[in-house]
Amino acid sequence: MKKLLVFGLAALLVLAFTLPASALESQFGGYWRTRAWTAQNFTGEDDTEARDVTAVDTRTRLYYTAIFHENLKFVNKFEFDATWGSATGSRAAGAPTNRGYGQVSADGANIEIKNSYADFNLGPVNGKIGVQGVRLARGFLLDDDFSGAVITFKGETFAIPLIWLKVYEGGQGKDANDMDVDYFGVAPSFKAGGVSINPYVVYAYSKDLSGYQPTSGAEELNMFYAGLDLDAKLGPADLWFTGIYQGGDVDLANSSDSLDFKAWLAAIGGSFGASWGNIHGQFFYATGDDDPNDDELNEYDVPAGQSYYWAEIMGYGKFSDTSYLQVSNNACADQIGHIMAGNIGVTVKPMDKLSVSLDAWYAALAEDIVTLKGNEENYLGTEIDLCITYQLVQGLNLDIVGAYLVAGDATTMEADNDANPYEVGTRLSLSF
Repeated sequence: MKKLLVFGLAALLVLAFTLPASALESQFGGYWRTRAWTAQNFTGEDDTEARDVTAVDTRTRLYYTAIFHENLKFVNKFEFDATWGSATGSRAAGAPTNRGYGQVSADGANIEIKNSYADFNLGPVNGKIGVQGVRLARGFLLDDDFSGAVITFKGETFAIPLIWLKVYEGGQGKDANDMDVDYFGVAPSFKAGGVSINPYVVYAYSKDLSGYQPTSGAEELNMFYAGLDLDAKLGPADLWFTGIYQGGDVDLANSSDSLDFKAWLAAIGGSFGASWGNIHGQFFYATGDDDPNDDELNEYDVPAGQSYYWAEIMGYGKFSDTSYLQVSNNACADQIGHIMAGNIGVTVKPMDKLSVSLDAWYAALAEDIVTLKGNEENYLGTEIDLCITYQLVQGLNLDIVGAYLVAGDATTMEADNDANPYEVGTRLSLSF
């Protein structure tokens, strides 16, 4: 795998330097950040220290786009991740387990090809084919990198994208194709004045889910999402709304029974801007399953591709790290479902290079869970987040973040050694 990645990078460089200058324009960009943080009591207790962590990590993203002409681009994005002192991360398959990009004698094994796709125009039609980023419903539905095709018909005030995403490939052999998982979607958007409307429908299908890791005990899937995004600018105020219904059904393996999807999500938010900063807030509700023993699946859920960051401790925030399960106990992280949460915050800019944000979050599960002491609870807690951002030099920013969760019983589970989670960290970042 490492040899394949190196060969791919070399091929791109050869392409960039051998084609005539008149035939190719090379565009480079990227992002880099290094973070140092500590996270404590995320289990809701301070006895086991099971998920306490203090760490430093680095992420580098390099972007290369070959522009052949105004109607054809070849887009590539590469990512390198390293936890300092660790061999874990995005290490290529088969790389030595005792060496890694973050360790002494680091090598280049920790590399990911994030995107690689052709971007072309055929008159008013734009096509993007390959591994690319796709975002729908602000991330409440999709915000991730996928293999697939997005074909968009563009007008002056509207765009109509047709989307096909290959989520899982069943492989080779008898009936292997039945195990494919595909998303098909259409997401037109319309603009008029300060208002934009974006309805969408996404259909997920598989004839046999048995080979797909995120599911178990299921066969044929026929599931759809129908939703709407609304954005409006009213003077200094920016308002937004998202609503999504999840329907369809899935057949159970080795059974004639099936389960119906009946779930929904609603979210609303906005900000009011001024010369000194802004006031902002949002609220979202995603249904949970009130009866796991009936024939309905009521918890809003996306099998793959959903990502919506919110609070620092309960919703990943700036120091997300899935390898450390860095989210407080029973919170949904960026996979919004079975939760209701609200936020109010303020950002002030006392000088050009400095901004300070203070946010308060309230969160609870949509349905009660049973605690360690047998009580039914749903309150996750109230979180306070503080972020100070300062531009050290032009292009280089320093973030200082502190977060504290006044944990509810659904977080602590009423353990005898209840403790409130907290997080403190810094992040140095640049983009070009």
